[in-house]
Amino acid sequence: MGAPARQNLPFVTPTRVLVGVLLLLPFVATLWVSSYARVEPRLGGFPFFYWYQLLWIFLSALCTLAAYLLVQREKRQAVSGRPAGDETGGGA
Repeated sequence: MGAPARQNLPFVTPTRVLVGVLLLLPFVATLWVSSYARVEPRLGGFPFFYWYQLLWIFLSALCTLAAYLLVQREKRQAVSGRPAGDETGGGA
């Protein structure tokens, strides 16, 4: 009683895989230290090591925003009953 009926959606969808990749990307990029443990190229006098990490703060926020928007779009499509890839909203 009271709880709305949920559609039986597959647990793994292409959207959720993409969301997982978007959320995993900043971790891999910043935890793989040997890929950016160098001084050159400098940007505004800052060694690469520092500005690379600072750049990932902003990129992480963008990846998280994109993941959030993708999940919200998938939820809206599930409620409306359309398949996840159907952006047209109707048949031919």
